[in-house]
Amino acid sequence: MSAPIAAPLAPPKPRPGLAGLVALGLIALAGIGLVYYLVEVWNPELIARYGPLYLKGLGTTISLVLTSFVFGALLSLPIAFGRTARNPLARGLAFVFVYFFRGTPLIAQIFLVYYGFGQFRGFFEGIGLWWFFRDAWYCAAFSLSLNTAAYQAEILRGAVASVPRGQWEGGRALGLSRGVIFRKVILPQAMIVALRPYANEIILMVKASAIVAIITVYDLLGETRRAYSRTFDFQTYIWAAVLYLMIVEALRHLTDFAERRLTRHLKR
Repeated sequence: MSAPIAAPLAPPKPRPGLAGLVALGLIALAGIGLVYYLVEVWNPELIARYGPLYLKGLGTTISLVLTSFVFGALLSLPIAFGRTARNPLARGLAFVFVYFFRGTPLIAQIFLVYYGFGQFRGFFEGIGLWWFFRDAWYCAAFSLSLNTAAYQAEILRGAVASVPRGQWEGGRALGLSRGVIFRKVILPQAMIVALRPYANEIILMVKASAIVAIITVYDLLGETRRAYSRTFDFQTYIWAAVLYLMIVEALRHLTDFAERRLTRHLKR
């Protein structure tokens, strides 16, 4: 009778090296220093006066990012399909869109919309769209939507391409139409792959949205600049950085929760 095969030993957990410990120590010291600085310069009058404005700017930032992300997601669908289309014209137009908005700075795109479209005021008044392009918030949302649509299209295209071709063949073998296969079979699997890239994209949008302050949109950074111009107190920017960090951390935890929910069947 053969002896039972022993179960393989679990690999030892890696221990942090000296460089990692030093980096963690520096980060901890920086955090302690920041907390100490905020305690030392705490000004209740400053918080009472500008706190509501910070919250208003924070709401503007969140609404701007969410609006742009949703409209960008809707626009990214035909662009992603165009990138994989057999029609050379559709494929070429989608490529040009993605190439332009991913290859040029976001600040240049915002200036192009906000200042450039103003040169065609008569045309936009004629078609009834000047109310849209004369407003800084709408111009910012429009620019961010186009920019994120290019990135989301590539995220979606890569996620769909990662699903094995056998899934399409299996759906066709069951007599399902191409649209049903995409919605019921391909898209749910692709979304698991695209979850992290989508989360990274919205986090990048939160940080990039601070650019809109230069076209008079009073988002979080816009309110911060106004508070600093009246007080010349550097902690106004520290508090803005803390609020941005809180948004990013909230998004990170939401992403972790969504990933655990979507992949719970893979752990059984």
